[in-house]
Order: sequence, then C-alpha cells, then structure tokens
Amino acid sequence: MSRKIWVFDTTLRDGEQVPGAKLNLYEKLEVAHQLKKLQVDIIEAGFPASSAGDFNAVKEIAMKVGNTDNIMITALARAVKADIDAVYNSVKYAEKPLIHMVLGTSDIHVEKKFGKSKNQILDIGVEAVKYAKTLLPEVQYSTEDASRSDFEYLWSTIEAVVKAGATMINVPDTVGFAVPEEFGELIFKLNDRLKNLNDKVLLSVHCHNDLGMATANTLAAIKNGADKVECTINGIGERAGNAALEEVVMALNTRSPFFNANTNIKTKEIMNTSKLVSSLMGLDVQVNKAITGDNAFAHSSGIHQDGLLKSRDAYEIISPTEVGLDDMELVLTARSGRHAVKNALGKLAFNQLTDEQFEEIFADFLVLADAKKEVYNHDLYIIVEKYFKRHDMNEEIQHHSDNFYELLDLQVISNTIFPSASVKIKKGDQIFKSSAEASGPIDALYSSIKEIIDIDINLLEYKISSVSRGKEALGKVKLQVEYKGEKYVAKATDTDVIKASALAYINAVNSIIVDNLLPEINKEPVAQSL
Repeated sequence: MSRKIWVFDTTLRDGEQVPGAKLNLYEKLEVAHQLKKLQVDIIEAGFPASSAGDFNAVKEIAMKVGNTDNIMITALARAVKADIDAVYNSVKYAEKPLIHMVLGTSDIHVEKKFGKSKNQILDIGVEAVKYAKTLLPEVQYSTEDASRSDFEYLWSTIEAVVKAGATMINVPDTVGFAVPEEFGELIFKLNDRLKNLNDKVLLSVHCHNDLGMATANTLAAIKNGADKVECTINGIGERAGNAALEEVVMALNTRSPFFNANTNIKTKEIMNTSKLVSSLMGLDVQVNKAITGDNAFAHSSGIHQDGLLKSRDAYEIISPTEVGLDDMELVLTARSGRHAVKNALGKLAFNQLTDEQFEEIFADFLVLADAKKEVYNHDLYIIVEKYFKRHDMNEEIQHHSDNFYELLDLQVISNTIFPSASVKIKKGDQIFKSSAEASGPIDALYSSIKEIIDIDINLLEYKISSVSRGKEALGKVKLQVEYKGEKYVAKATDTDVIKASALAYINAVNSIIVDNLLPEINKEPVAQSL
C-alpha cells in the first residue's frame, strides 16, 4: 500500500528569509489561503518572536486559514521559553496548532555557535519540549545541522526529546551538505530506531539546495522511511533555497511505483501557487526550472517537436494539465523543424499546401524566426499571404493579415507629473494614432494602444528581463493578458524595453484576433485548389 507523505510548507518562514522577499500581512494571508487550496498538510506561517508584525501575521493565518481540521498551522521557535510562548500565543487560534522548535546538534553548532557542551544542549532541548507540551499536544523538534552531526549524539537527542513528548522529529540538511546516498542511509538508520522507540512519531526532513541536491536528498529520505517533507514553493529560501515542493510532489506522482508514496497535494493548483508566490515576493522563477519554469513544458527544438507531434510520451513525462497549465507549448523559433511549422500551419487551415509551396514558406519562416526570435500564428498568416502575393495567387486566400496590428512608431515620456505615450499603429491599409496619460510610462503606453485596438483586454502579468550584456543589451518583455476568460502569453525582445513592451502587447492582441475574431479560419482548408 502506498504511504502517505505529509507536506510541510515553509514558504512563509524559510522562503521569506530571501533578502527582499518580505511579505506584509495581507500578502501572507493570500499565500496561506492558496497553500490551503494546494492542500498542504502543514503551513509554517513565520517566526513570531522575530517581530510584532510576524506575530500578528501568524495569528491571522491561524485564525483565518487554520479554522479547519484539514490543515495544521505552526511557526518557528528557538528552544527558549519566550520563543515558544510567542509561537503558542500566535498559533493557538488554529483548529490544529503545532509548536515547532529548533536546536543544533552538530559539533559546529554546539561548540562554536552556542559555546556549550553536548549534554547542556541536549538538556536545553528536552526542557524546551517538556514546556511546549504543557501548552499544546503537537510539538516538532528540529535537530539543526543534523547531516553534519555525530550520529550517536544525534540519536541520543532524538531519543530524549521523543521521551519528553515530541510528536514530530525533523532532520535538516541545514547547509545542503548531504548527498542522496549518505542522507538516505542516515534517515534509514534513524527511522529504524525511531519506529522501535515510538512508531507514532513522524520522521521529517528539511533539505537545503546549496549543492543543488535538495530535491534528490528529500526523495532519498522518503525512499528510506521519512514520513514528512519540508519544502517551499519554487524552492525559495535561505541562500540557495530549499527543496521545491512542486518537484518533490511531481516526482512522487510520476515515479509512484518506485517511491510507493503519495501526498494530498492538489497538483492542478501548483502553477497558481507558484505564480502567486513569485509575484508577491518579486522573485522570478528560473525559466528552465523543473515543473514551474516558463520552459518546463515548452519545446522549441525541431527534433523534440517532431517527436512530440508523433507521440506525446516521446519527450513528455508529465502532462502540463496535471500542474494547472493548459497544454504543452510548441514554440516556433529558428530551431523548429518542418513538422512543427507544418502542424501550426495546419491548425490555421493552411493544410493543402504542396511540398514545393511549403518549402518556400518554411524558408521565409526561418528568415523571420532569425530576426524575431519567436514566431506567432499571426506571423504565419503574414508569411503565407506574402507567398501567395509573390506568386500572384491572391484569389486563393482570404487576407486575414488585414486584421492584425503592426507597431510603426511610439514615443513615451516618463516623469513624475504626467507620464504619457503616443503610438502609431497600422492595421491593413489603415494607420491609427493615439496618445494617453496614465500613472506610469508602461501604463500610458498600453492605454494608448488599447484606444486603437478597442478590445477589452486585462493585463495580468508583466515582466522585464535582460537577455544579454553591455550597452546593446537586449531587454525581454513577457506578459500575460486575459480576454473573455482566456489567458494569452506573449513576448518580445528589443534593445529598447519600451518598444519591446509595445511589441509584446501587440503580439498578445494579434493572438487574440487569431483565436477569437476570425471565426472563419478553421471552417475550410485554405487554397484547396492547389
């Protein structure tokens, strides 16, 4: 029978220790509500002894998110009475509160950090657990820097605090020092002794990513008996971060026969949670990061696209829909092969092209792809229509490209009084001009474009990043918009980030036009007589 693995999320405590990622009360509540929707078992809501603000945030989460027995709320304390009191007084409002305390067990921590003997530290831990048990029935004890601790001393500490009443034992790889084989062996030995001592105590792990092995170490621990894992969304956290919740969960799901373990996580909420945390904390997710990176389910290589179009399992081990995405993304770039381009053209009803016609169109595609980096569906219309025009075959095709918008020029003025923008945009044979003032330069730019396009679009996400270095560095803009409940992602790159912003927005608009405003596109194949 598959084992249940408890998921302890520490995004709001360890994750918030990332410099600059501090959340206010309302943002913490929003993340906590989303973690509840994700169905984590335990939320570590903060470190209440650190500040009045953190205390109040933990208290609010306990009251408003922990008001059900489906989730446990905890917070971190050092093994001192004042910290434990702060945790108790903030989490006690939850239906299922937990006190979590931490104390080092490695020689480095005991001797250099605390300047005490091992027996003194052990006694401090035992007394702290005994005190916490007078307040709440559920107490977790974390043996900080366990992976660098003397095993017998580590076990003596665990044995003593379990006898004192600890209901969960957490074994951290605090500085990401462990390797999977070594950490798995450690957990196996501890689990064997712990289950003989008290089989009701949960054995937990908390792995950091300093050597890039946090997820691997966490999975090795599960394989060797760990009952609970501590993770963060997107793997954020102190220094190089923590084990990423989404990676651990999807590894268990995808390799279920191997791990013989499962979680309660509602995987379709993974992307929503990732985006919320990234947005509120201002921490971009690495584009090629597993599961939640922008490119995790995007394919641009011609070899991969060809394989995927023949059989999804050729290059896809997880369906994007499992984590809350719509579907895989075949990105058309200069590296895309003929199969992917032909497939995209077919979806736009250009499915009766001869081999000779397709080869010439594909050559035009490669020229545009080299210049534009990424080619959209509306670009394909323009490529095909130019081909027909070049060969005096206009009667064979409807001029859908007349419905698309093209940026001709723009001017943006940024100041503290009246940020404004003016744009010149072409649609078919028509040229439009518009100007707008707004709260900022990008807002003004998009307001001026919206006056021309007259489509009710809601901007959901806007990101700028640099993709090269030096004076001529390219700025990449990625945005997400919503139209009639559907979401569209578009990108653009330029040395001028303002221009890139405008181009990305117009790319999104043209994508909407392809999907919504040209209903006749998919009714009949184009150029049937060819």
